[in-house]
Amino acid sequence: MLRNPEIKKFMIIQLLVCLVFVLISSLMNAVAGWMVLIVTIILNALFFGFTFLRYRKIKELVMYINRISNGEFRLDVRDNKEGELSILKNEIYKVTEKLTEYNQRLQQEKLYLSQSLADISHQLKTPLTSMIIMCEILNDPDLPQDKRKEFVSQIIVQLERIDWLVSTLLKMSRLDAGVVTMKKMDIYVSDLVEKAKSALIAPMESKEIELVTQFASEDKLKCDFNWTCEAVINILKNCIEHTPQKGRIEIDYSDNPLYHELTIKDNGAGISKKDLPHIFTRFYRGENASAESTGIGLAMAKSIINAQHGNIIVESQKNKGCKFMIRLYKTVV
Repeated sequence: MLRNPEIKKFMIIQLLVCLVFVLISSLMNAVAGWMVLIVTIILNALFFGFTFLRYRKIKELVMYINRISNGEFRLDVRDNKEGELSILKNEIYKVTEKLTEYNQRLQQEKLYLSQSLADISHQLKTPLTSMIIMCEILNDPDLPQDKRKEFVSQIIVQLERIDWLVSTLLKMSRLDAGVVTMKKMDIYVSDLVEKAKSALIAPMESKEIELVTQFASEDKLKCDFNWTCEAVINILKNCIEHTPQKGRIEIDYSDNPLYHELTIKDNGAGISKKDLPHIFTRFYRGENASAESTGIGLAMAKSIINAQHGNIIVESQKNKGCKFMIRLYKTVV
């Protein structure tokens, strides 16, 4: 307290004023002089006592702020009494709570980033290693022409896989950053399904999968056509991967006052109870995941639908197929 130059100046002025009053009262009357001196001492003692307590509280706040700067966030200094210092304590507490929340969020984001980088590295490393080995084999001048063609086609497949992975990750990063603007408009369900189907004709034909659609040609829903198509493609791709040879996939559409619902159902191996809560987790691969699965297709589909204030609900039992329900709500509250 005494290190504060303002307090020192105030004390000197106060003592001089008190001394002047004591001298004047003493000249007028000795008893009055003593009484003024005693009252002055008491008032000064009370003033300096209260000032000392106030500065001690301020010192505690300074020490608390220093602890915050050192990372000690879990300190509760809430004071619900009246007064400026109590208000200051409450404001510091609020700021501390926000800093704690931001710090926890930052730690979670750092952990997520490190895990994502490790997963991306793994996803890229596998096809790259495979291509390096095949390129080394292709350097052999005695390699038969049919084998050479086989390895070249395999390299093309791996390159397409890497291209899809990088493209999907870029799209997901845009969705995460919130820079994607969803252009909602009325579209025909048939157009949406037809475009998604055309992107997956090759894998469906290779497995001889029957695609059955149950909706009217005039059925419409309100969404961003291209992004929603991307979500449907990823869900269909997942269904194709888990549907057996000569299997069946059904696409239904329904409408009610609350939402549009597009249902995609397969008769594949289904999803186990253990895997079901994690199927939308990025890079998660369940026990029935195919070798080509990257674990980001369904995560991206959910991000796209969520960005349109929708939701994806999954119902599945092991060995009884899987049912994805895409719900796009008509009114967002």
